[in-house]
Amino acid sequence: MRDVKSLTLSGAGMTVETLDRASHEGWHLSLDAEGLHRMARSHALVERAITERTPVYGVTTGLGARATEVLDAEALTEFSIQTLRGRAHAIGPPMPCEAVRAGLIVRLNTMLTGHSAARPEVAQHIAGCLNAGLVPVVGSLGSIGAADLVLNATIGLALIGEGEMYALDGTAGQSIDVMRSQGITALKLAPRDGLALANHSCTVIGLAALAFSKAEKVFEAAQTAAAMSMEAFRANTGPLDREILLLSPHDAHIAAGEGLRWRLAGGALTDPDQARRLQDPLSFRNVVQIHGTVRSALDRVLNCAEAEMNSPTDNPVALADAEKIMSCGAYFSSEITSVTEALNRSFVPMAMTQLARVSKLLNPELSGLPSFLAKPNSASNGFAPVMKVAEALVAELAHAAQLTPIWPSVNANGIEDCLTNSPASVAALNKITGHLSTLAAIELIVACQAVELRETSSKLGPFLGDVKTHIRDVSPPLDVDRPLAKEIEEVTKIILELD
Repeated sequence: MRDVKSLTLSGAGMTVETLDRASHEGWHLSLDAEGLHRMARSHALVERAITERTPVYGVTTGLGARATEVLDAEALTEFSIQTLRGRAHAIGPPMPCEAVRAGLIVRLNTMLTGHSAARPEVAQHIAGCLNAGLVPVVGSLGSIGAADLVLNATIGLALIGEGEMYALDGTAGQSIDVMRSQGITALKLAPRDGLALANHSCTVIGLAALAFSKAEKVFEAAQTAAAMSMEAFRANTGPLDREILLLSPHDAHIAAGEGLRWRLAGGALTDPDQARRLQDPLSFRNVVQIHGTVRSALDRVLNCAEAEMNSPTDNPVALADAEKIMSCGAYFSSEITSVTEALNRSFVPMAMTQLARVSKLLNPELSGLPSFLAKPNSASNGFAPVMKVAEALVAELAHAAQLTPIWPSVNANGIEDCLTNSPASVAALNKITGHLSTLAAIELIVACQAVELRETSSKLGPFLGDVKTHIRDVSPPLDVDRPLAKEIEEVTKIILELD
């Protein structure tokens, strides 16, 4: 039996950290009773609209360009399932299970706000599948950010037994068989249920939340790498002074400075007499401003994700108290694109600064250490060749950080003429953070070598001393030339787990 934590979803209070852990660790999900009651109340509006033949987008009418066509009673019986079958076209490499799980958890949470007008049975079925370790198989390509219609329909088709699912052991099979193996009956759809499964932006919200969570860890790794480089360079810590930082009203810059001072605490470098230079290169002197800008962008993306994952992203939206169902634009993920692009761009100067610091440590005229940090009196070229790897990483991440293209969409005969391409922005962020974590690993390995060559290891504070020990467990000092690729990869894994 799996030892897992539990999470009760209520339609409110979901955080990026909670979603990240619940998605990766497979937490057991419970559904708040009041949230299920809200779902039932909103679905009653659907039943009334059908009885009274009130035009409601996607419930008693067609979709997209066919929104003006009123469906007859016979068509309504098959409309929900046809909504999924006609849109389940996701292609490309399958999305990771944790990403699909994250999107479905967000969907459950937003359903429980009571504005989706789907039946409670839909939410209960999704929770049942996830709690059994079952995850729909869905390609990663098909969303342009004006709802994740194609991705969501592919996921929804699996939930009704017509797609594919991963079992708990990671094997994929026909969803009807995978669900049966766990005693789960395929979901039977009622009016509105099909569209509620397809027409929302919860998949990209889940993807974004996981990407933002990783970005937070990568930022902390970069803070640690910068602090270790400051120790290695014997940098002047004056620019970290809290009194100076308080003169500029940027809370994120102040927070970045606090994070660096905390990492350096207990070490000899914090003694003003330890600095080697009055004015360091800007990659050391302006680390607070550069990292503070990233911290500001991170705060924005986290706030955006948490607003989205606790709000309905449906069209139409049901208002039970007002007894109406209204067409709207809640599914349009332009805010995600905006904040993600800002974060992507903010990471570029941070990466350039990491590259600059490493180069300074390898330069004997600036560091006062052996050239390329090679052991003295050896034939080694030290870390000089590793700079090519670092520059390749920076080139790729800078390219990935370019603006996401936007154009007038040609969908639905010109009715759906706008898009956000938020999934592309999030995919770029994942590439950027992957490269940044490797870049931080390189900086830390180089900085550890510099600390040892300067013979200041004993002067590190508790945090950096512990970090250095973890790194040296998998990457010993570079005494003679050897391939470092696997060591860089191992350190990359380690630094994302450091507290």
